[in-house]
Amino acid sequence: MKISYNWIKQFIKTDWSPEQTSELLTDLGLEVEGIELYQSIKGGLDGVVVGEVLTCVQHTNADRLKVTTVNIGLEKPVQIVCGAPNVAAGQKVPVATIGTTLYTEEGEAWTIKKGKIRGEESHGMICAEDELGIGKSHDGIMVLDIDTVVGTRAADLFKIVNDQVFEIGLTPNRADAMSHYGTARDLRAGLAQQNIIAQLNTPSVSAFHVDNRSLKIDIEIANKELAPRYCGITISDIKVKESPAWLQHRLKAIGVTPKNTIIDATNYVLHELGQPLHAFDTAKIIDNKIEVKTVAAGTPFTTLDGVERKLHEDDLMICNADVPMCIAGVYGGLHSGVTENTNSIFLESAFFNPVSIRKTAKRHGLNTDASFRFERGIDPNITEYALKRAALLIIEISGGIITSDISDFYPNKIEDLHVHLTFDKVTKLVGQEIPEETIKSILTTLDFKINNVTETGLGLTIPAYRNDVHRQADVIEEILRVYGYNKIETTTKLNASISNASRFEDYKLQNIIGNQLASQGFFEIMANSLTTPDYIALSEQLNEDHNVTMLNPLSSELSVMRQSLLFSGLEAISFNINRKRTDLKLFEFGKTYHNYGDNKEELKHLTLFLTGNKTSESWNKNQTPSDFFYLKGTIIATLERLGISRFKTNPFKNDVFSEGVLLEQGKTKLVEFGVVKNAILKHFGISQAVVYADFNWEAIIDIAKRNTISFKAIPKYPEVRRDFALLIDDKVLFEDIHTISKQTEKQLLKSVNLFDVYQGENLPEGKKSYAVSFIFQDENKTLTDKQVDKIMNKLKSNFETKLGAQLR
Repeated sequence: MKISYNWIKQFIKTDWSPEQTSELLTDLGLEVEGIELYQSIKGGLDGVVVGEVLTCVQHTNADRLKVTTVNIGLEKPVQIVCGAPNVAAGQKVPVATIGTTLYTEEGEAWTIKKGKIRGEESHGMICAEDELGIGKSHDGIMVLDIDTVVGTRAADLFKIVNDQVFEIGLTPNRADAMSHYGTARDLRAGLAQQNIIAQLNTPSVSAFHVDNRSLKIDIEIANKELAPRYCGITISDIKVKESPAWLQHRLKAIGVTPKNTIIDATNYVLHELGQPLHAFDTAKIIDNKIEVKTVAAGTPFTTLDGVERKLHEDDLMICNADVPMCIAGVYGGLHSGVTENTNSIFLESAFFNPVSIRKTAKRHGLNTDASFRFERGIDPNITEYALKRAALLIIEISGGIITSDISDFYPNKIEDLHVHLTFDKVTKLVGQEIPEETIKSILTTLDFKINNVTETGLGLTIPAYRNDVHRQADVIEEILRVYGYNKIETTTKLNASISNASRFEDYKLQNIIGNQLASQGFFEIMANSLTTPDYIALSEQLNEDHNVTMLNPLSSELSVMRQSLLFSGLEAISFNINRKRTDLKLFEFGKTYHNYGDNKEELKHLTLFLTGNKTSESWNKNQTPSDFFYLKGTIIATLERLGISRFKTNPFKNDVFSEGVLLEQGKTKLVEFGVVKNAILKHFGISQAVVYADFNWEAIIDIAKRNTISFKAIPKYPEVRRDFALLIDDKVLFEDIHTISKQTEKQLLKSVNLFDVYQGENLPEGKKSYAVSFIFQDENKTLTDKQVDKIMNKLKSNFETKLGAQLR
């Protein structure tokens, strides 16, 4: 939300700087995320001054150029070469001096420099309207009034508007601050705590009066729950034209594009008071009757953006008979709005049901300034006042007369809420005692009415626009934010409670593995659990019927809960690759969500993603791609860190992996990993290989809890290593060699490792060569060659018998 500092100062007089004000607003809970400078002319014409042309002669080397001397208020006149046909001696003109920066209509900057033009020096530029940004004319230089004083700053002459604009990160609960008036109201409360008593000024509507009753619009409210209050009035004999400069600058400063006097006036009041309004061309209201109601589902309606939308049966509409004219509180219709030919309008000011407006806005994917306010809840008691304010503003800038009484449908007044506040509760929640008089002062400046005062507390009436304050705790929060969190002292005593938690708690194991992966160069990602249903089509393992669907999705791209962590990870990879980060190691702890009819499940996963090279580019090391085997090593290291070392490795096939492997312990699946298929990568615009692992985290935690970790001393006696180069069939796996080795020697054989694989020339067809190392160790004595040779002979014999292997 953008708030203009100049605009704020119309409501509250303060000499605080924008920086001081922004700090106070942030302390009050209206966090100022940034301050932008707004200037009615970009650059503020800094460096442009009024000059007087003293002489003007023809350039000797150019027919279209003239050499002038110009007095700009310095000791000596300056020489300027000018190509304008209307330049002449005696004129007062705007001069951009050396170093001045001007801006094109597109916003591009260009700087005035000293130079030579066809041999003549030029020390500045005599400017045309469009070069200054004041107008569109470029027929010649701008000639000023002869009485203009030489040396006057152009910024002062043309009254450049300078403003500071606060970008406020408004939280959804602060509906009361969605306007300049609401922000000023908070600022008043904050200044009062700084011992600065400031009066809050509101625009007067005392001049409002009905000129005649020649154009009455009848109003019928069919759904009183969706439209608790509805006001309207007609204004005739208006002239729709361009708004005055002051109004345009106010809107431009906060990022609103001026349109015409009627639309600008309604936008102005919306941002001034927080009350949305809408103007209808009365010529398009048949029989002078408006109905506020819902219409049949599927009714077509074309909004102002030219898009035809199918209405929902719960959408509240402003209708002319059975013809919809406007989606109430959200967006106007294309055929009922104000045009340059409009001469009379029906001006609407209403309070609509916030829940209804939010559902309608989300249903149609619309987010307007009006819906933003209606769906959070506006002040129901400001409806008529805002209507009068807008009517007077329209008459001021567009002319016209008021031609009807105000129609105000408000059958059931929205009552203010009553809350009892106890001083003891304030002290208990805040942590220290706040003086009672300070509490009363804060509540008064926030427009909370104090009905009665007792020794123990206060009886309060909460204004209806504070729809976020319902309980005693809410009132205390208001007191605390205005009093100042920084004023709450921290105690010198630290209290802590110690809970007995198992070392196998999920968060503890997650931290252990997260730290290990981070030390290996992985980065943790945290993706949104909401995703698009389109990803279902990428894998046969996912079922549309198992989607957990949002009732009120933010968008179609975020309408279901994810059934797999793969696609959110690929989104992150694609995002990084598109920004030239191609070497990625990512991991995520997250959940998948599944709807199995009456049974809904959330399953915890750990996923790993590798793509690109293992290490960054360097002069002293070769680039090695992150491949399947690198991922496998990371997976095994992860499992072993949790004490899980006994598992089976089996080939695994599905429509996600081009090559996949499954690690299991008994019938429990631990990890699925492999190379992601190119067809899936192509969907995300990824052209490089990606390897992916999916850990069944809940099963892994369960196994880790049951593992018994034992410790033993490091053996005193050395290891012995022997190698075999085995010629074996293509179908033989290293796992087969590993199993036979362990069965052959269970005590002395400590490890078996595959360190080289060869297939190609000089080998028989259907054969491959494995280089395998064996580590032997006796914990009680040093092994002899005779013992090791005996085991190696047994291994050789078993490989030949069971695998048909040959030694190379």
